[in-house]
Amino acid sequence: MVTAIPVAVTGAAWHTALGDDLEDVWQALLEGRSGLRTVPFPGRLRNMLAAPATDVSRPPEARLIEMAAATLSRALEAAGRTPSDPGVQLVIATSLGAYLDDATSRASLSAWGDAVAATVGAVTKPIVISTACSSGADAIMVATELVRSGASGCCVAGGVDVLTPSKRLAHTALGTMSPTRLRPFDIRHDGTLLGEGSAFLVIEPITSNRQAVAKLLGAASANDATGMAGADVTGLSAAYALKRSFLDAGLAPSEVGLVNAHGSGTLMNDTTECQAFNRVFTASDRPIVFATKPNFGHTLGATGAIEAIAVIMALRTGTVPPIGGLEQPIPELMLRMPVGARIDSDARVGVSLTLGFGGFDTSLVFGTAS
Repeated sequence: MVTAIPVAVTGAAWHTALGDDLEDVWQALLEGRSGLRTVPFPGRLRNMLAAPATDVSRPPEARLIEMAAATLSRALEAAGRTPSDPGVQLVIATSLGAYLDDATSRASLSAWGDAVAATVGAVTKPIVISTACSSGADAIMVATELVRSGASGCCVAGGVDVLTPSKRLAHTALGTMSPTRLRPFDIRHDGTLLGEGSAFLVIEPITSNRQAVAKLLGAASANDATGMAGADVTGLSAAYALKRSFLDAGLAPSEVGLVNAHGSGTLMNDTTECQAFNRVFTASDRPIVFATKPNFGHTLGATGAIEAIAVIMALRTGTVPPIGGLEQPIPELMLRMPVGARIDSDARVGVSLTLGFGGFDTSLVFGTAS
């Protein structure tokens, strides 16, 4: 194993369809509550259910900027920092954000990043990342490398995305939207449902004198290059991301107690993740696998950051929320899953795996603060 270079997570904040308070939203997850509800739409969709976190009648770009600015500011406040601190680097991500629906954003997909920085009074130019549904996770990975290398003394990193008509239409046309409900790893899985939200982590050197809420032990990515939307159902690329993140953390798979799966509920995604987990973990490893998209919806470019916080909360509280809609687990996934109710965990290490269109696979490994 290589020598791990962990970094400290000194602040975290999210904004979801279930609210924005860390503890309250976590309690809602443990109770199995969902933010999915009927969101009217003038056209034909496979499903009218979605999980809005903002007033979707307002312009997408305004919502994208406001949600990002508010959430990253709260994350920095939790870490005892401010956006105007010249030592703070913003690393912010989205998938397509408002680009598909808001003509004002079409000049540059990254222009919203400058608008976020201006809104919060940041003095450093933001780094903007867009890697489909892995965007938020990739922002955290980039921030980790900036802090590890000494290029930055502090980063606030994460993702944000908004629910828009074009995204709902696109997933209807692609056939990836569930006509029923989102059921990751259930034998009745038939697609995903969309949501929106944002999440940010504050990442600093492990030697920082600020109190850590968790440690980020390792990060890695891979790309299967299979196609614009379809994943490599052999799970090889996702397995590479997992194995490389464990190597980066200096850990063996047997030391991982929790896995937050991408869990989008599509047949292709569930098959891909099952294959990846079976390639990486043995029957004796048995980490607990959970997923939060039935609660938050698929938040696209924000999902990797939201799910990173879910891993941190599971490690901190020693509890794992149930997977919404999971009643009859698919037999291909041999790992433990919380069915119907929360379960206790003594895990000290957890991983978040994110899979994005375009073959982007990213794995983040977290550990308890002490």
